[in-house]
Amino acid sequence: MAQPAPAAAITHRLVPSPAGRIHVVEQGSGPLVLLVHGFPESWYSWRRQLPVLAAAGYRAVALDVRGYGRSSKPTDVAAYRMLELVEDNVAVVHALGERTAVIVGHDWGATIAANSALVRPEVFRAVGLLSVPYAPRGGPRPGEVFARMGGEEEFYVSYFQEPGRAEAEIEPDVRGWLAGFYAALSGGTMPPAGAPDPHFVSRGGRLRDRFPAGRLPAWLDGDDLDVYAAEFERTGLTGALNRYRNMDRDWEDLAGFDGAPVTQPSLFVGGALDASTTWMADAIAAYPATLPGLMSSHVLDGCGHWIQQERPDVVNEILTGWLAALPA
Repeated sequence: MAQPAPAAAITHRLVPSPAGRIHVVEQGSGPLVLLVHGFPESWYSWRRQLPVLAAAGYRAVALDVRGYGRSSKPTDVAAYRMLELVEDNVAVVHALGERTAVIVGHDWGATIAANSALVRPEVFRAVGLLSVPYAPRGGPRPGEVFARMGGEEEFYVSYFQEPGRAEAEIEPDVRGWLAGFYAALSGGTMPPAGAPDPHFVSRGGRLRDRFPAGRLPAWLDGDDLDVYAAEFERTGLTGALNRYRNMDRDWEDLAGFDGAPVTQPSLFVGGALDASTTWMADAIAAYPATLPGLMSSHVLDGCGHWIQQERPDVVNEILTGWLAALPA
């Protein structure tokens, strides 16, 4: 009796990019699918997608965004602006010997993926967005918008934008902070309705003051948490947080794309309990104009923010079905 083919091995490599180097983790062969993580994560966030995409006939590649993991960490805050991250993604595609790729992102990675498709459509032929909807550049300067949110409280984005401030909260206890942050935004462990919102900080307080204590979400065991914590204990959080510190620069850099749609074939998957989905409901409603190539859109009941880790089987089924339906 014929034996099943062995699973494709996972390989790690460093490839050149404008950042210096980007760490990529690769499994499988076939059309290239580039997977871009969000905050505060790493390539490891795609550990449950890599083997499934490889088995479905794709070259699945998850990267560490600049500032994370084994990728380069420039010291200049402005080095983390969106256009720099787009060019890192282009460099990865070319370093892997490919001309085009499908790009899929989660959280900040979704925004990076959408802008990669917007700015470099000749490289990124389709785009999948997880958790964070696409919203075109427009409106007032983002820093001004975030500063007005929350009333007497401070929105977490504004909190993250001040250099060194969030680092002082997180870095003395990286593992504990990450555990609380992941739990605060996960279906099943997030604070109940009516409790203080963990996306906001009391004046003079800390973000972690509103995290649920002593509970890990079902998708995260102690070993997984150790992987994330070890990376950030080694690298610190500044590179990751510098993404938030460039939102006004992005608004300036992308002025030429004001209101522009992403026209490639696209996919959106969100969690019904995720603030990114509920707060940005208008962005989702605008998809006929902003994502005219949208092939399917899904909002998963009972799911929080960490969607491909909370619901790996459902997300994998959606991803492989969408990829199979893409034009050749």
